[in-house]
Amino acid sequence: MAVTFAATPRTQQESAPRPPRRRGRAARRNLVGWGFAAPATLVVVGLSIFPAVWAFFISRTKWNGIAPATDLGWRNYERIVQDPDAVAAAKHTLLLTVLFVPGSILLGILIAVALNQKIRLLGFYRTCIFVPYVASAAATGILASFVFNPQFGAANEVLRRIGLPTQGFLENPNQALVVICLIALWGEVGFCAVIYLAALQDIPAELVEAATVDGASRWRVFLHITLPELRPVTVFTTIWQTITAMQLFDLIYTTTRGGPMNSTQTVVYYIYELAFQTQRLGYGAALAYLLFAVTLLLTLVVMWYSRRNGSESLR
Repeated sequence: MAVTFAATPRTQQESAPRPPRRRGRAARRNLVGWGFAAPATLVVVGLSIFPAVWAFFISRTKWNGIAPATDLGWRNYERIVQDPDAVAAAKHTLLLTVLFVPGSILLGILIAVALNQKIRLLGFYRTCIFVPYVASAAATGILASFVFNPQFGAANEVLRRIGLPTQGFLENPNQALVVICLIALWGEVGFCAVIYLAALQDIPAELVEAATVDGASRWRVFLHITLPELRPVTVFTTIWQTITAMQLFDLIYTTTRGGPMNSTQTVVYYIYELAFQTQRLGYGAALAYLLFAVTLLLTLVVMWYSRRNGSESLR
């Protein structure tokens, strides 16, 4: 004898498609959300894409901002390679990046490890580390220009007290770029420390405890567990600090203005001089686009290298 079961109303309700009324409500909610977000989105996109496209057209012209522009094609880009000032500015930018990026990452990791311990006044120390990053870079540069002043600066006063010879610092062509790098590290290392501190607190405690039980020392735990877990954060900070170093302008403007003897003239400051002091807007825009291309290329190389090493380590 066959037994048949009738579908219950609940089963029929679950198997039935979503009513058109619910779909209409979801569509109206999406439209309302886009209605609030669309104006701000258009403003942000317009203020970023339109100037970039307009700057590209300017980079192919000779224009001083007043007279009609003259089309030059790609000649502005060809002149960059033959410009000794542009080559010197590129070397200064490269040196600043090589000094700043590894230094900020290394100091950030060390400070984050120290602030990840259970010590007294921990919140106060963390605040002190992050305050220089929040402070204005222009104010930092003005303060540093007084600290490193060769005549009455606090840095030379300390050297006099301990019996060491005074230094020229920002007025010495051989020291000015290194001093600017130290000032930039003082202002930016707090960002790296906070990022690494958050990453350290996300590392599973079970991994560290298991390695400790197996007899691993603190150094081996840090080398084989902590550092591999920090790899994504290191990639992010490397890219971020590279962009920061290559676009450093405010510290140079408030301390040396590219001097002495153009020893601290970076690419960004050279672009500023071309565009706003000599009114060579076309050539300055071309150099700015070249800087963007180099920054993008370095970012892609760092990401590719990190993924390649990560995949090899998994093998």
